[in-house]
Amino acid sequence: MNVIFKWALATLCALCACSPSVFAQAWPTKQPIKLVAVFPPGGSVDQVARILSQPLSLQLGQTVIVDNKGGASGSVGTAGVLNAPADGYTFAVVFDTHGVNPSLIPNLPYDSKKDLIPLVLVGTSPMVLATYTASEYKTFQDVIKAAKAKKVVSFGTIGSGSLGHLAMSLLAKNAGVEFNHIPYKGGGPLMNDAIAGHVPLSIGSVFVTKPHLDSQRMRPLAVTSTKRAADLPNVPTIAELGFPGFDAPSWWAVLASAKTPPEIVKRMNEELNRVLKNQEVAQKLDAQGIDVVGGSVDKARTFIDGQMDIWAKVVKDNNISAE
Repeated sequence: MNVIFKWALATLCALCACSPSVFAQAWPTKQPIKLVAVFPPGGSVDQVARILSQPLSLQLGQTVIVDNKGGASGSVGTAGVLNAPADGYTFAVVFDTHGVNPSLIPNLPYDSKKDLIPLVLVGTSPMVLATYTASEYKTFQDVIKAAKAKKVVSFGTIGSGSLGHLAMSLLAKNAGVEFNHIPYKGGGPLMNDAIAGHVPLSIGSVFVTKPHLDSQRMRPLAVTSTKRAADLPNVPTIAELGFPGFDAPSWWAVLASAKTPPEIVKRMNEELNRVLKNQEVAQKLDAQGIDVVGGSVDKARTFIDGQMDIWAKVVKDNNISAE
């Protein structure tokens, strides 16, 4: 009996020792995969998650569900992913606010660098600094000139602590000027006031701004990426307008719990990169103003960690707080 007990115990120990690998080999046959879009339906994060879900489902032979869980700049949905089992069936689709949240949200319920692992950097997009058609600002240089003359230069963003807010704070510091920030509750309200001239400048994503540029109700002044936007080839970058190296891109990524088995992390990275190389997917993302990036887990981690470090300094230097 003692021999049988020892044999059973040894067998159980062996199974426990290899269980992560066994589970990883069985993945993803157990259940549907959930992509948690950490913002409400209709926004860019929701769109990105839905663009990825169908081809990912076809590749994996498993249903991929998009679950919208918004709140607190994406941190509610991200925390929800970390509270789920780290078995490769729940992932987060996040926005650039993920790189800002550690600096702006007190008592964030997770460590953004240690508790999460980036599976892939989906893509980036410049923001556009724009003004209404009848504005006194004909060029980006007009904006800087007015600020240097100590005039009140107001700009609107999708909210306090948003990437647009931080980008303009960084620009003001680099230029040695002051801007007046007017926060809005999202892109819709911002654009409504911007096209009416109620706020003289707006800074928002290509996706939010471009329809109003196309209708000629607004005029683009500059983009925040180091390279010109493919959708706006005639619009100069802030970097080429006297601020070398200035770079404040919007970005989207897919994350997992850092406790996810390495085999699944590797497989998901490979599958997501296959999705991003799909021409139809690339076209859909381009329609959202997103330039596909893709690549390794390490590439995504280096980029996202760098974003956290950059904006943490801007938040601290400018005493910025969330709404």
